[in-house]
Amino acid sequence: MSDKPLGRFSWHEIMTTDTGAARDFYSQITGWGTSVWDGGEKPYEMWMNGEMPVGGLMDLPAPDVPPCWLAYVSTPDLDATAAKVRDLGGNIMGEITVPEVGRFAVIADPQGGVIAVIEPEGDAAGHDGPPELGEFSWHELATTDADAAWAFYSEVFGWEAAARMDMGDMGFYQTFGRGKHPLGGIMNGPPGMPGVGWTLYVRVPDVNAAVETVKSSGGRILNGPMEVPGGDVIAQCMDPQGIPFAVHSTEPEEEE
Repeated sequence: MSDKPLGRFSWHEIMTTDTGAARDFYSQITGWGTSVWDGGEKPYEMWMNGEMPVGGLMDLPAPDVPPCWLAYVSTPDLDATAAKVRDLGGNIMGEITVPEVGRFAVIADPQGGVIAVIEPEGDAAGHDGPPELGEFSWHELATTDADAAWAFYSEVFGWEAAARMDMGDMGFYQTFGRGKHPLGGIMNGPPGMPGVGWTLYVRVPDVNAAVETVKSSGGRILNGPMEVPGGDVIAQCMDPQGIPFAVHSTEPEEEE
């Protein structure tokens, strides 16, 4: 029986102006390698965490697409998910079918946040349970209306509410997951943020070491390193092509 759960983050793809520079930059920070899949119309480069593919690397598909990390969420029925997106005020920005892989759609939520949906031909990539080193560990949406965004995503993907933290004037930080598995958070962005969007976190052995590598490799630190509730450490960064991302480490037990 195929494993096509609703709401699992199963793929993460960077679309950039310089794939060579992105390959060099992220490999130093995360330890990823790359591998080329030749099963489509043209070769597709994948990020490899050891022997496990965790995402993709590609040139910008169109001039009007900004450089970004794009997260893919699995669904057992793309048509039903797309219909729900439209019913709830979101938009379908594009659809594509890749033989032997599955059907994809890029969607925008009512506030403008962009994410992708995949109905895989076989089992969905990714897994439930705690993220391993080199895997994407958190998905965070900064938006203009966190309550409305949460209502949209929880209905579309079946995500379940977890902790809800008071951030004062910025409202609440709503964390969410699938069952007992935490996935991310949704919050109102700070005044003057450049736009609504998702930030993807990668689990690394040591955030402080990753931060130094980011800086020495031409990236910037936007926030952190800082400890978050529960004792983990994060830092929000920007790569040399201007794409935001974040790193996360669990300390100290698993890293000693």
